[in-house]
Amino acid sequence: MKLRTLVVPVALAAAVVVLAGCSDAAPEPAVTVMVTDMSYQPADITVKPGDTVEWVFDDGGMPHDVAGDGPLEGVLQSELLTEGSYTYTFDEAGEFGYHCTPHPMMVGTVTVEG
Repeated sequence: MKLRTLVVPVALAAAVVVLAGCSDAAPEPAVTVMVTDMSYQPADITVKPGDTVEWVFDDGGMPHDVAGDGPLEGVLQSELLTEGSYTYTFDEAGEFGYHCTPHPMMVGTVTVEG
C-alpha cells in the first residue's frame, strides 16, 4: 500500500511536467513594432535568428499590412488589418525590407544578426 501511495503522486507530477511543455502558444516577440500614425514604430529593428517580431495595428481604423520585399515577398505577408497583431519568426540572418501595400511610403527593415 505504501508503494501505491508513492506512485500516484509521482505519476501526477510527471504528467504535469509533460503537459506544461505542450502548448500551441505563439512565441514571445523579441520586438514589437507599432503600426500607427501612418508609420511603423520603430521602422528599423535588429533581432537574432529565431526571434519573433510582432506588429501591432492601432491607427484609428486605417487599414495597413506588412508585406515583405525581396526574398520575403509573399512570405512575410499579413492581411490588411485595422486592429490586432501579426507575428513572424525570422530564422535566417540578413536584412529584410517590408512595406505597407496600400501606403508604399510606409517602410521598415528587419536586420537579423547571427
